[in-house]
Amino acid sequence: MGMIERSLGAVERVGNRLPDPVTLFLILIAIVIALSVVTAWTGVAVIHPISGDQVAAINLLGADQVRRLLTEMSQTFADFPPLGMVLVVMLGVGVAEKSGLVAAALTAFIRRVPRPALSGALVFAGVMSSLAADAGYVVLIPLGAVVFYAAGRHPIAGLAAAFAGVSGGFSANLVLTSLDPLLAGISQSAAQIVDPAYQVPITANYYMMITLVPVFVTIGALITDRLIEPRLGPYKETPDGIAETAKDGEGRRGLKAAGWTGLVFLIAVALLVVPEGAPLRGEDGGFDPLYRSLVAIMAIGFFLVGMAYGIAEKAIKSDKDAVQMTASSMSDMGLYIVLAFVAAHFIALFNWSNLGVITAILGAEGLKAIGFTGIPLAVSFVFVAAFINLFVGSASAKWAIMSTIFVPLMMLLGYSPELTQAAYRIGDSVTNILTPLMPYFPLVIVFGRRYVKDFGIGTLIATMLPYSVSFGLAGIALLITWMLLGLPLGPGVEILMPAT
Repeated sequence: MGMIERSLGAVERVGNRLPDPVTLFLILIAIVIALSVVTAWTGVAVIHPISGDQVAAINLLGADQVRRLLTEMSQTFADFPPLGMVLVVMLGVGVAEKSGLVAAALTAFIRRVPRPALSGALVFAGVMSSLAADAGYVVLIPLGAVVFYAAGRHPIAGLAAAFAGVSGGFSANLVLTSLDPLLAGISQSAAQIVDPAYQVPITANYYMMITLVPVFVTIGALITDRLIEPRLGPYKETPDGIAETAKDGEGRRGLKAAGWTGLVFLIAVALLVVPEGAPLRGEDGGFDPLYRSLVAIMAIGFFLVGMAYGIAEKAIKSDKDAVQMTASSMSDMGLYIVLAFVAAHFIALFNWSNLGVITAILGAEGLKAIGFTGIPLAVSFVFVAAFINLFVGSASAKWAIMSTIFVPLMMLLGYSPELTQAAYRIGDSVTNILTPLMPYFPLVIVFGRRYVKDFGIGTLIATMLPYSVSFGLAGIALLITWMLLGLPLGPGVEILMPAT
């Protein structure tokens, strides 16, 4: 344990010696521009495995790219994926927090959850939050910090437990999520290169993914309680703007009002979803409109229950009070908005340069050239997917490239496309919590700075590294076990290709 703590301390010290995250992103932008110039000048290019077109490095100092950067700057910022979601949800969450609802609700929650189960409960909630797409990043991660702070524990440990579940455990779940049909469709297209009639069901990895849930929850809780929190030590600061826990019995009237309001709101949402032809049902009867409405639903729901609580407890006496609460919550997001601006342009420039696509294709072709088969190939593929995930954030974009190489290769070796997809999913999510290229990484830093003023990139990476390594090793061990035992990956889905 001593060596682990020293290693993490070294990672944290080195990372925190880096400039402020805003400055660091500006430096990274300069590095990407320089790399684009060098790689374009030297003619670095690859062949795209899907289209067959040549993908060449693009000089970001070329006239077209400079014009694009300057003319699209505001649009690049506005199109940054997390920005709108974060600000919209925080409008509602701000009222719930500033009115005192969050403090009172968490107090009630903490008194009912045994202290030893708190970490596991947070990791589990994080893993399951992928049902709501990326909403867990905005809501659950700061909530994890508040829960631990309210329980007298170090808030950064709570933030880490929630972040580990939300991001590191993104591919695992007890039910199917929007990620399952997305990846299955890509896998099917790649499989049909070998077998034009092959069908990949959306339940392709269901059994393995539900098995990963208790594995990740157990490991995440142990790391939080046995390593992260002891390493952080006791928390003695008093952060500004963070609600204290409510006293025993305080807020009971408000909680009842919020509870009834929340129940009525959920009934209203159900009426928008359940009946045939309802506004949040698709034309095919699916629930895609519901999934795309979750941000708005969460914002409205938090706003309404926060208002109900505030009015019942007389924390909100007029409309001006509610407006002031939303304005205050937006002012708290000032640092994130600045971070989002530079992060959005860094990610955009990296994509425009084609360096991410080139990295993914070269990594896939390099692994193919090694000549591994069976379990060594599957394990190596997990590592490559995890590595490329540090540079290319989109799970579907990476899989669209890598699947066309590895799905046919594994099929020709006798392994099903569903197995290759499972290996990819394990590698794809475990390094989310380590890369600044992950769109929500700056937001987590902002959340951390609410409690520790010098919380930086080094602190976050050092805190999350044990989760990433442990989740990755556990996922690989589970994959090897599945392959050795020949267990089905999902309903009717085998590891080996069906006999022809």
